[in-house]
Amino acid sequence: MITAGQYLTADSLIAERSLLELDTDVVIVGSGASGAVLAAELAEAGQRVLILEEGLHLSPAELGRMRPSQTIRKAWREGGMSFAFPIGDTPAINMMVGKCVGGSSVMTGGVCFRTPDEVLHEWVEEHGLTDLSPEKMAPYFEDVEQRSHVEVVPHEMRSRSTVLYGEGAEKLGYCLQPNQRNTKDCNGCSRCNFGCPHGAKWSVDLTYLPRAVAAGASVIAQCLVERVLLSGEQAIGVEGRLVDKNDRKQRRFRVLARRVILACGGMHTPRLLMDSGLSEGLPSVGRNMTLHPSFRVMARFDEPVRGWRGALQSAHSDAFSRDRITLMSVFVPTGVLTATLPGIGPEHQRHAEMVPHLAVFGGMIHDDAGGQVHARSSLLSLGGLLAKREPICTYKMSRRDRHAVSKLLRILGETFFAAGAREIFLPILGGLASGVHGGLTPDALRSLDLDQIPASQLESASQHPLGTCRMGTAKDHSVVDDTGKVWGLRELYVVDASILPTSLGVNPQISVMAMATRLAHKLRELKLPDQRKAAW
Repeated sequence: MITAGQYLTADSLIAERSLLELDTDVVIVGSGASGAVLAAELAEAGQRVLILEEGLHLSPAELGRMRPSQTIRKAWREGGMSFAFPIGDTPAINMMVGKCVGGSSVMTGGVCFRTPDEVLHEWVEEHGLTDLSPEKMAPYFEDVEQRSHVEVVPHEMRSRSTVLYGEGAEKLGYCLQPNQRNTKDCNGCSRCNFGCPHGAKWSVDLTYLPRAVAAGASVIAQCLVERVLLSGEQAIGVEGRLVDKNDRKQRRFRVLARRVILACGGMHTPRLLMDSGLSEGLPSVGRNMTLHPSFRVMARFDEPVRGWRGALQSAHSDAFSRDRITLMSVFVPTGVLTATLPGIGPEHQRHAEMVPHLAVFGGMIHDDAGGQVHARSSLLSLGGLLAKREPICTYKMSRRDRHAVSKLLRILGETFFAAGAREIFLPILGGLASGVHGGLTPDALRSLDLDQIPASQLESASQHPLGTCRMGTAKDHSVVDDTGKVWGLRELYVVDASILPTSLGVNPQISVMAMATRLAHKLRELKLPDQRKAAW
C-alpha cells in the first residue's frame, strides 16, 4: 500500500519478492526538469500522480558530503561516461546526463536561457508549430522563471578566469553578457555540476517536486521502467523493476494508469519507445538528435587566477551567433582539470603545478541534427554493447558544424592571448605533433590549421541531448503532435527535451520547463479516460 504524497525508494519496497502492482491517474517516467513540472501542475489540478525515477534520491546535504568522483558515480549516468559514438570527422562526445531525483537539473550549472526568438520563429514557420511563437510562449517562461528564482548573476560573482576572458573580449571588440541562473544565495563554490551542497541552486528537486508531493503526488526512486503497456492503441501503464542502491536486489512492478507521460530525456525516451515496440510506423523515433557539442580552452597567466572561486557559469557571449557559436564561462574542479592536462610523469607534474594560474572558457555549437539513438536489434555488429542498459547513440557532425568548432577554438585562444595569457591549451588529445597538445604560443596558434586536426582527437562534451522524439504536424517527420501526444496512440505523451524540434544554441533547461508547463496546461483540460481505479 502506497500513501499519496510521499517520497519512496526501492529499498523500502523491495523486501517482498511478489509483483508490486499500483494504480494511478497519471504515471510520469522521469523526475527531471520536465517530469517534475508536469507532476506539480497535474497534482495541483487534483489528479493522482505517480513519478517513477531510475536514480537515487540525494539531498543537498548528501551531495555535499560526497567527493566529485562519488557524485559522478552515484548521480550521473554511466558514471559520467556515456558517449555518442562518432561517425566520420566527428569527435567522441561525452554525454553527461543526471540520474537522480531531479534529473539533470541537479547536475547543471543552473544557466537559464529562454528559447531564442529566432528558434521559435523557425519552429512556427518551418515546422508548422504555430502555438510556439515568442508571444504565446512568453507566459510559460515567466511562470517558470518566477517559480525557479531565476536571477542575473552579479558581476562580483564572476571568477577571475571569467574576468580575464572578458578583458580580452573587450580588446577584440566584443563583450560578455551576464548569465541568468536559478540560484539564491550562491556562494560561488563551483560545485554546480556535482549537486549544490547548500541548496542554493533551485533545481526541480527543491522546487517543483515538493509542490507535487504537497499536492498528493508520490515519487518512487530506484525504479527502472522497461516497457509501456498497451491495450489496443491506448497506453494503460508501465512495468519494470525496482533496484536497490547497490543495483542488486530486484522486484518487478506494474503501474496501471489512465495516462502515461514519458519524461526520460533525449536519450532514454526514444529507447523506451523502441523497447516497448512503439517505434513502428514512427520513423523519427531516435533520430534528429542535436547535442550542442561543447569545447573549452585553458590559458596560463603569470598572475594567480584561482578560477574555481566564483559562479561556475556567470557570463556568455552571442557575438558569434551567426557562426552558430555561443561562448560560455565555465570552470571544472581542480582534480578533473588536472587530469586533462597534457604529459606524463615530470611533464604532467609541471603542468599540474600551474593549475592556480589557469583560466578556462568554453563554448558550444548550435548544431545540425546529426545524432541518433539506436534500437538494439540494429546494432548486432557491436556485440558486447548489446548487454548495456544504456542507449547506444551515434553522432555525425556536419561539415558546417566542424568548421564552427575550429572557429570557436580560435576565438577562445585569441581572446585569452588578448587578455595577456602566456600560453593556451586546446582540447586536443594525444597523438599529434609535438607542441600541439601542449601549450601554444600566439605564433603557434596563428600558424595552426585547426580544420586539419582530425575531429577524433578533439575533446568534447554535451549535457543537452535534444530532438529524438521531436514535435511536429505529421508522423512521417515527427513523433508527437503539438500537445506532446505520440502519433497513433491514445494517452501516451512525451514531455521532455526529446520533443524540441531543433537545436537551441543555448542551455535548454528553461526551454524544457516552459514547454512542460505549456503541455501541462493542455493536459489539465483533457478529460482522463474511464478506467478502473484501485486503492493505493
